[in-house]
Amino acid sequence: MTGVCVNQFPTAAGKVENSPYERLAALGIALPPPPPPIANFVTHVIEGNMLYLSGQGPREADGFMHAGKVGAGISVEEAYGHARLTGINLLAVMQDALGDLTRVKRVVKLLGMVNAVPEFEDHPSVINGCSDLLIAVFGPAGEHARSAVGFGSLPGNITVEIEAIVALHG
Repeated sequence: MTGVCVNQFPTAAGKVENSPYERLAALGIALPPPPPPIANFVTHVIEGNMLYLSGQGPREADGFMHAGKVGAGISVEEAYGHARLTGINLLAVMQDALGDLTRVKRVVKLLGMVNAVPEFEDHPSVINGCSDLLIAVFGPAGEHARSAVGFGSLPGNITVEIEAIVALHG
Protein backbone atom coordinates (compact mmCIF):
# COMPACT_ATOMS: atom_id res chain seq x y z
CA MET A 1 0.00 0.00 0.00
CA THR A 2 2.54 2.56 -1.11
CA GLY A 3 1.58 6.11 -0.27
CA VAL A 4 -1.04 5.15 2.31
CA CYS A 5 -0.54 6.29 5.90
CA VAL A 6 -0.47 3.56 8.55
CA ASN A 7 -3.70 5.05 9.93
CA GLN A 8 -5.50 4.61 6.61
CA PHE A 9 -6.58 1.42 4.89
CA PRO A 10 -8.99 0.54 2.09
CA THR A 11 -12.37 -1.05 2.80
CA ALA A 12 -13.70 -3.97 0.75
CA ALA A 13 -15.32 -1.40 -1.54
CA GLY A 14 -11.94 0.26 -2.12
CA LYS A 15 -12.77 3.44 -0.17
CA VAL A 16 -10.05 4.59 2.23
CA GLU A 17 -11.31 5.12 5.78
CA ASN A 18 -9.09 7.73 7.40
CA SER A 19 -9.91 7.55 11.08
CA PRO A 20 -10.97 5.06 13.72
CA TYR A 21 -14.26 6.96 13.95
CA GLU A 22 -15.00 6.48 10.24
CA ARG A 23 -14.14 2.79 10.59
CA LEU A 24 -16.38 2.43 13.65
CA ALA A 25 -19.22 4.10 11.75
CA ALA A 26 -18.64 1.80 8.75
CA LEU A 27 -18.88 -1.16 11.14
CA GLY A 28 -22.12 0.23 12.61
CA ILE A 29 -20.57 0.60 16.08
CA ALA A 30 -21.45 3.40 18.47
CA LEU A 31 -19.21 3.36 21.51
CA PRO A 32 -21.06 3.02 24.83
CA PRO A 33 -20.05 4.88 27.97
CA PRO A 34 -16.97 3.23 29.49
CA PRO A 35 -17.88 0.49 31.97
CA PRO A 36 -17.08 1.38 35.59
CA PRO A 37 -14.51 -0.64 37.55
CA ILE A 38 -15.98 -3.56 39.52
CA ALA A 39 -13.48 -3.32 42.40
CA ASN A 40 -10.70 -1.14 43.81
CA PHE A 41 -8.84 -0.22 40.60
CA VAL A 42 -8.96 2.30 37.78
CA THR A 43 -9.95 1.50 34.21
CA HIS A 44 -6.67 2.75 32.80
CA VAL A 45 -3.28 4.26 33.52
CA ILE A 46 -1.31 6.50 31.17
CA GLU A 47 2.43 6.40 31.74
CA GLY A 48 4.52 8.34 29.23
CA ASN A 49 3.31 7.41 25.76
CA MET A 50 1.72 4.17 26.91
CA LEU A 51 -1.89 3.45 27.85
CA TYR A 52 -2.53 0.41 30.07
CA LEU A 53 -6.14 -0.77 30.06
CA SER A 54 -7.53 -2.84 32.92
CA GLY A 55 -9.41 -6.00 32.01
CA GLN A 56 -12.84 -5.52 30.53
CA GLY A 57 -15.59 -8.07 30.03
CA PRO A 58 -18.56 -8.69 27.75
CA ARG A 59 -20.80 -5.99 29.19
CA GLU A 60 -23.73 -4.75 27.12
CA ALA A 61 -24.55 -1.02 27.14
CA ASP A 62 -27.49 -1.75 29.48
CA GLY A 63 -25.13 -3.39 32.01
CA PHE A 64 -25.94 -7.02 31.19
CA MET A 65 -22.84 -9.24 31.49
CA HIS A 66 -22.52 -12.41 29.41
CA ALA A 67 -21.61 -15.26 31.74
CA GLY A 68 -20.91 -18.97 31.51
CA LYS A 69 -18.22 -21.42 30.55
CA VAL A 70 -17.02 -21.77 26.99
CA GLY A 71 -17.33 -25.43 26.05
CA ALA A 72 -20.26 -25.98 28.45
CA GLY A 73 -23.26 -24.14 27.07
CA ILE A 74 -21.29 -21.31 25.42
CA SER A 75 -20.05 -21.99 21.88
CA VAL A 76 -16.85 -20.66 20.33
CA GLU A 77 -19.00 -18.49 18.04
CA GLU A 78 -20.91 -16.97 20.99
CA ALA A 79 -17.69 -16.40 22.91
CA TYR A 80 -16.11 -14.77 19.81
CA GLY A 81 -19.02 -12.30 19.92
CA HIS A 82 -18.42 -11.74 23.62
CA ALA A 83 -14.73 -11.02 22.92
CA ARG A 84 -15.78 -8.56 20.19
CA LEU A 85 -18.12 -6.84 22.67
CA THR A 86 -15.25 -6.73 25.17
CA GLY A 87 -13.17 -5.04 22.46
CA ILE A 88 -15.88 -2.41 22.07
CA ASN A 89 -15.69 -1.80 25.82
CA LEU A 90 -11.90 -1.47 25.60
CA LEU A 91 -12.40 1.10 22.83
CA ALA A 92 -14.88 2.97 25.05
CA VAL A 93 -12.28 3.14 27.82
CA MET A 94 -9.63 4.27 25.29
CA GLN A 95 -11.95 7.03 24.09
CA ASP A 96 -12.64 8.13 27.67
CA ALA A 97 -8.95 8.03 28.61
CA LEU A 98 -7.61 9.76 25.51
CA GLY A 99 -10.48 11.95 24.34
CA ASP A 100 -9.54 11.05 20.77
CA LEU A 101 -8.86 7.59 19.33
CA THR A 102 -6.55 9.10 16.71
CA ARG A 103 -4.00 9.40 19.54
CA VAL A 104 -3.52 5.61 19.28
CA LYS A 105 -0.21 4.89 17.59
CA ARG A 106 -0.37 1.11 17.97
CA VAL A 107 -2.17 -1.59 19.89
CA VAL A 108 0.86 -3.30 21.40
CA LYS A 109 -0.45 -6.27 23.40
CA LEU A 110 -3.64 -8.04 24.46
CA LEU A 111 -4.12 -10.56 27.22
CA GLY A 112 -7.29 -12.54 26.55
CA MET A 113 -8.70 -14.76 29.28
CA VAL A 114 -11.40 -17.31 28.51
CA ASN A 115 -13.63 -18.86 31.19
CA ALA A 116 -13.61 -22.40 29.84
CA VAL A 117 -14.01 -26.03 30.78
CA PRO A 118 -10.66 -27.82 31.31
CA GLU A 119 -10.99 -29.72 28.01
CA PHE A 120 -11.44 -26.56 25.91
CA GLU A 121 -8.55 -25.96 23.49
CA ASP A 122 -9.59 -23.14 21.13
CA HIS A 123 -8.91 -20.03 23.22
CA PRO A 124 -7.27 -18.15 20.29
CA SER A 125 -10.44 -18.42 18.18
CA VAL A 126 -12.45 -16.82 20.98
CA ILE A 127 -10.07 -13.88 21.53
CA ASN A 128 -9.96 -13.31 17.76
CA GLY A 129 -13.29 -11.51 18.32
CA CYS A 130 -11.40 -8.66 19.98
CA SER A 131 -8.30 -8.86 17.77
CA ASP A 132 -10.35 -8.76 14.55
CA LEU A 133 -12.24 -5.70 15.82
CA LEU A 134 -9.10 -3.77 16.78
CA ILE A 135 -7.53 -4.45 13.39
CA ALA A 136 -10.75 -3.36 11.66
CA VAL A 137 -10.78 -0.10 13.68
CA PHE A 138 -7.05 0.77 13.61
CA GLY A 139 -5.84 -1.02 10.47
CA PRO A 140 -2.19 -2.12 10.65
CA ALA A 141 -1.81 -0.11 13.88
CA GLY A 142 -4.30 -2.54 15.43
CA GLU A 143 -2.08 -5.58 14.83
CA HIS A 144 -0.71 -6.68 18.18
CA ALA A 145 1.11 -9.29 20.20
CA ARG A 146 -1.29 -11.43 22.21
CA SER A 147 -1.83 -14.18 24.72
CA ALA A 148 -5.10 -16.15 24.80
CA VAL A 149 -5.42 -18.41 27.82
CA GLY A 150 -8.03 -20.43 29.67
CA PHE A 151 -9.13 -19.91 33.26
CA GLY A 152 -11.25 -22.03 35.58
CA SER A 153 -13.28 -18.93 36.50
CA LEU A 154 -13.46 -15.20 35.91
CA PRO A 155 -15.16 -12.46 38.00
CA GLY A 156 -18.95 -12.80 37.90
CA ASN A 157 -18.50 -15.97 35.84
CA ILE A 158 -18.08 -13.79 32.71
CA THR A 159 -17.09 -15.66 29.56
CA VAL A 160 -14.06 -13.53 28.65
CA GLU A 161 -11.88 -10.79 30.07
CA ILE A 162 -9.35 -8.85 28.00
CA GLU A 163 -6.75 -6.24 28.92
CA ALA A 164 -4.61 -4.17 26.56
CA ILE A 165 -1.45 -2.11 26.26
CA VAL A 166 -1.53 0.72 23.70
CA ALA A 167 1.24 3.02 22.43
CA LEU A 168 0.28 6.66 21.92
CA HIS A 169 1.47 9.32 19.51
CA GLY A 170 3.87 11.68 21.30
